Amino acid sequence: MTRPSALLSAAVRTLTDAGAPSPAAEARTLLAHVLRVDPSRLVLATEVTQEQRHQMDELIAQRAQGIPVQHLTGEAFFRHVRLEVGPGVFIPRPETEVMTGWAIDELQGVNEPVVVELCAGSGAISKAIADELPSARIHAVELDDSAFDFAQRNLAGTGVDLRPGDMALAFAELDGSVDLVISNPPYIPLEAWESVAADVRDHDPALALWSGDDGLDATRVVARTAARLLRAGGLVCSEHAEVQERSAPQVFVDHGGFTEVADNRDLAGRPRFVTARRGTRRDR
Repeated sequence: MTRPSALLSAAVRTLTDAGAPSPAAEARTLLAHVLRVDPSRLVLATEVTQEQRHQMDELIAQRAQGIPVQHLTGEAFFRHVRLEVGPGVFIPRPETEVMTGWAIDELQGVNEPVVVELCAGSGAISKAIADELPSARIHAVELDDSAFDFAQRNLAGTGVDLRPGDMALAFAELDGSVDLVISNPPYIPLEAWESVAADVRDHDPALALWSGDDGLDATRVVARTAARLLRAGGLVCSEHAEVQERSAPQVFVDHGGFTEVADNRDLAGRPRFVTARRGTRRDR
């Protein structure tokens, strides 16, 4: 038998030597997965079997090679919901939780708000909104077949209207009636490939990462689609890279159909998402 504390210490050393960004937290997550307990209850674990030790060693070795923790456990957590994830779908990030919280706050008090998520990926945003705003009528679209399969599983039983397809053409029947459009589109410039962390560029799907020479091709589609879908006064929010603090909002300014265009920061104080309101005129 091996004590969990000893196994955890060895795992942290290995992940630290491998350059993992959060070795202690990752080691705890993987040990909790092996022991099938919540990470908060690891302190109550008294011993690890030989089989569990071998399983932990294998997981730590894979993580040290760059495999995302979420791929090893098959799950990710986003706000208050659990998601099934794995190769073929973008792993939701904590930064996106801030944008989702902004959207939920803005929809408080709206009777049965109509929400559309573009580039749904795993379905994290839609599932979180459905969880926290049960009265919302949520529609989501995802182009990639693999990501769509994950979204289907994650959104099963939530009532979210999930459809496969191109966001530019999605939900024509909702034109002019949507209260909020939300999106975490791809936004990394093609030229930035070498600057992206290896575990991101090697394991997240390319369709969820790259978006033209300036990284804003998909954001331009979000702006056009949101302008089509939103009612006058409706809101849109779209995530972007830190370096797009000015260029991402400018997409919505240049469109001409939005007012109150503003940039917003995440919990670390970094520029993270643009918000805008659909103008009262619907001639654009």
